[in-house]
Amino acid sequence: MSQRSAAVFRETKETSIRLDLVVDGQGLVNVHTGFGMADHVITLAAFWAGFDLTLSCTGDLHIDAHHTVEDVGLCLGQALAEALGERAGIARVGFARVPMDEALADVCIDISGRPWLEWRGDDLLPPVVAGQERDLWREFLKAFASAARMNLHVSFLYGRNGHHLLESAAKGLGLALRQAVRRDRETLLSTKGSLD
Repeated sequence: MSQRSAAVFRETKETSIRLDLVVDGQGLVNVHTGFGMADHVITLAAFWAGFDLTLSCTGDLHIDAHHTVEDVGLCLGQALAEALGERAGIARVGFARVPMDEALADVCIDISGRPWLEWRGDDLLPPVVAGQERDLWREFLKAFASAARMNLHVSFLYGRNGHHLLESAAKGLGLALRQAVRRDRETLLSTKGSLD
């Protein structure tokens, strides 16, 4: 089988991003965004997905981490969409529920061709996580789902620690992706014959 991989380069006045993704990897991940919590979350998701990922970003962190994290989400989604191509043969749907100490989150995805983010329970997150507003993570996953053309549902069920809640969601995203991208047939998984 051909290797499912993609390389993305994005250059704007706000960020400069280089990314290499191998879907059928070994969980070899090297992420440097300049924002440690983003490195941690992305590393967890890619590792648990079994992806190989090399990502570097230089962004306008003197403002805040918003542009960096959102643009990285766009590039990750673009790379996944390119690596999967027509998406023929993939399982398409994945789900995971991962505990992290006292915290628990659900993640469910459908690589359907229709972008959507459903983001619930974020009132459990503290207003500020790792020095940035909690809404940063919704923006990250909204950008990722949009560029990857997938439905992505994240529900924080319970928990007290913002770091743990985000770790639970990141690991859940990785496991859900691992399920959804697996090749388990030859044809497109759609009764209408197309994904859009």
